[in-house]
Amino acid sequence: MTIIVFGSINIDLVATAPRLPVGGETLLGENFFQVSGGKGANQAVALARLGIPTQMVGRVGADNFGVELVNNLQASGVQTNNVFVDENVSSGVAIITVSQAGENQIVVIPGANGRVNQEDVQRLSNLLPEATALLLQLEIPIPAVVAAAKAARSANIKVILDPAPAQSDLPAELYPLVDIITPNEVEAGQLVGFAVDGEETAAQAAEILLQRGVKCAIVKLGAKGVFCATDKEKFFVPAFPVDVVDTVAAGDAFNGGLAAALFEGMSLHQAVVWGAAAGALAATKPGAQTSLPHRLTFDAFLKE
Repeated sequence: MTIIVFGSINIDLVATAPRLPVGGETLLGENFFQVSGGKGANQAVALARLGIPTQMVGRVGADNFGVELVNNLQASGVQTNNVFVDENVSSGVAIITVSQAGENQIVVIPGANGRVNQEDVQRLSNLLPEATALLLQLEIPIPAVVAAAKAARSANIKVILDPAPAQSDLPAELYPLVDIITPNEVEAGQLVGFAVDGEETAAQAAEILLQRGVKCAIVKLGAKGVFCATDKEKFFVPAFPVDVVDTVAAGDAFNGGLAAALFEGMSLHQAVVWGAAAGALAATKPGAQTSLPHRLTFDAFLKE
């Protein structure tokens, strides 16, 4: 069996600086590095590094970035037979500035990710008989996300949606197709229309998301922890205390840890703990995929 990740594949061009620049300001930075990213690819790598058989479905451009992106996925153990090379557009690029405090600003140019369509959904559908779950995010066109969720629902496959980047106007038809939705504070606030800044407001937001038709709402509160709600249970998992270096991909690591635990047959509570642990570990290292933990490191961290 396998988990399918359907989503974006980006190259991240990362600049580090003492702080984030304000509008119109030229700021002298410290370092520059290039690393594979994209929320879809990050989640696929997060899963594969935890030892879960993972299939990536998405698009790259016919450029050097595309070659590098596919090679890096394969190096982490992700199956890439269903990553399509689009001859007509560049690969997706994210331009990221990270401050010494670990805050970030990101501009994403979708490139090939913006052309993901029904053909890609068809490739994904061919994999569904072997799958236990489908992971989705919002860095590819929403119609493709909805079509993929419908295909998975028809095949009785669990759908886990990370509603990132934040959007206030997700189609109403998407919610009932989703088994687990995993917004962070900002994304939850965008979805429900009020500020989410702690356990109490997270609980209110989760209740609204359940009313819209999702089966489980998990609100990631960063250093405060994680709130989870279904019709049957509600619980809070405190964050693991770590020294934060860079929060890029911490949310993707969370979804990888969550899905990995469910793949291995664990309870929802244990899966949220796994997600929190994977997210915490990712925040201790710079970069997107470079920060995602391997299974040995992960198991040792959980034991501590």
